[in-house]
Amino acid sequence: MSTEKQIIHMDQDAFFVSVEVKKKSSLRGQPVIIGGSSDRGVVASCSYEARKFGVHSAMSSRMAKMLCPHAIFIKGNMDEYSKASHEITAILRERVPIIEKASIDEHYIDMTGMDRFHSTNKYAHELKELVWKETGLPISFGLSVNKTVSKMATNECKPNGELNIVQAEVRPFLNPLSIRKIPGLGEKTFVKLSDMGIKKIFTLSQIHPDQMNFLLGKSGLSLLQKAKGIDHSPVIPYTEQKSIGTQCTFHSDSIDIEMINNLLVAQVMDVAFQLREKKKLAACVTVTIRYANFETETKQTSIPYTSLDSVLIAAAKDLFKKMYNRRMLLRLVGVRLSNLVTGFEQIDLYSESQEQYSLVQAMDKIRRRFGQDAVIRASVMNIKL
Repeated sequence: MSTEKQIIHMDQDAFFVSVEVKKKSSLRGQPVIIGGSSDRGVVASCSYEARKFGVHSAMSSRMAKMLCPHAIFIKGNMDEYSKASHEITAILRERVPIIEKASIDEHYIDMTGMDRFHSTNKYAHELKELVWKETGLPISFGLSVNKTVSKMATNECKPNGELNIVQAEVRPFLNPLSIRKIPGLGEKTFVKLSDMGIKKIFTLSQIHPDQMNFLLGKSGLSLLQKAKGIDHSPVIPYTEQKSIGTQCTFHSDSIDIEMINNLLVAQVMDVAFQLREKKKLAACVTVTIRYANFETETKQTSIPYTSLDSVLIAAAKDLFKKMYNRRMLLRLVGVRLSNLVTGFEQIDLYSESQEQYSLVQAMDKIRRRFGQDAVIRASVMNIKL
C-alpha cells in the first residue's frame, strides 16, 4: 500500500467541441471552433485539429479565421454543455470518496488511502472508461501526489490520455517542462521570468526563495513551490449548496412591485459582480421573499452556467413573478446564486453577444476602481427601502 497522496485530475477533452461532435459525427477530425463567427466574435473553445493551426480560446474570431480559414464555426449551446457537465459530475461523485468540481469540465478526486482496496491508477482508468461509455464524451486523467502535478500530468497526456506520476518521478517529470505549463502562471509573469532567462521549470526551481519573494511576493513563493512539485492545497468536496447571495429587509413592509423588481436587479448585479471577481459561474438562481406575517417562500431554477447580469436578472425576475401571487405586503427579498464552478472567461466569451461581454468587463473595471456602487442601472438609483 502506498503512503503517498493519491490525487486524480480528470479533464474533458475539448469539452464543448466533444459535445458538438457527439451530436454530429461529421465534425469528428475537423477544425471546429466554438464561438461567434463575426469579426467581433471570440473563440470559446476549439478542437485539437484547430489548435494545430495556432487557434486557442479567448482569441478573436477574426484571428482564428486568418490562422485556420477552413475552420467550422459553431455558436455553441450552453444548455447542452451544462447538462453534460452535471451528468459527468453525477457519475464521478457516486463512485469516489472526495471530489472537487474545479470547473465545468474538470474534477479533482482524492483517493488517498483507498489504494489498500484497489489500484488507484486502475480505478481512474475505469472511471475514464465509464464516463466515455455513459456519456460518449472523451476524458483524460492525471494521477499524482498533489493537485498541481496531477493537473499538469493531465495536460501532458491529452487528448484521451492517462498519466501516473509517482513521488519519485515528480521532479524528473516537471524539470524539462516550460514554466508556462504551471497552473496559475499568468502571461505577465511568464514574460517577466522569460526575460530573466527563466524558461524551464528546472531553472525556476533553483531560484532562492528570497529572490522569488522580491520578484513576485507571496505569489512568487507559491510558484516556486509548484516548480518543486509541492502543493498542499486540499481537494475541496463539491456541494450543491456552495453559493453567494444577498438579502434586504425593508424599513416598512411594501407591495410596490416595481420597486421590488428594481431591488432584485440591484441585488443580482451585486452578487454577479462578486461572482465574476471570484472567477466563478453559477448554474442555479434562488429567490426568497418574506411576507409581513413572517411567512417565507423560496423558489429556485437551474440555468446554463453563467455570470452575466442579463441572464441572472431575467431568471430572478421570472422566479419572483411566479412566486409572488398573494398580493400581501412583503418585508424581505433575497437572491442567491449556487452550483458554482470556476470558469468565467471560458463560458461567458460566447454565452451572450460580444457587446454584452465587453459591457460587463467595462462596468467591472469601473467598480474595481471607484467602488462596487459606482455603476448601477438607472432603474435602481432611487429605491427607497
